[in-house]
Amino acid sequence: MTKADLADKVSEGLSCTKNEAFDLVELTLETLKEAIAKEGHVKITGFGNFVVKQKAARRGRNPQTGDEITITPRKILTFKASQVLKERINQG
Repeated sequence: MTKADLADKVSEGLSCTKNEAFDLVELTLETLKEAIAKEGHVKITGFGNFVVKQKAARRGRNPQTGDEITITPRKILTFKASQVLKERINQG
């Protein structure tokens, strides 16, 4: 599913134009991005949790040459689905 598909669904559900629905989807996603970047987490009840985690520097190996390298510390984004979403997915 793409942003355009989401906008189509929103347009149908709200009986608004596709352009208005697309703007609403864009605004929602931008708000999520800003909140995740600023707060480090976003919880959407019935959907799941987005959490930014810090990974420490670690030793790694270049698979082509076998040389040891240091992998730099970085932040990663994780998502954990809510129980409601997990149940919905597993309904088949």
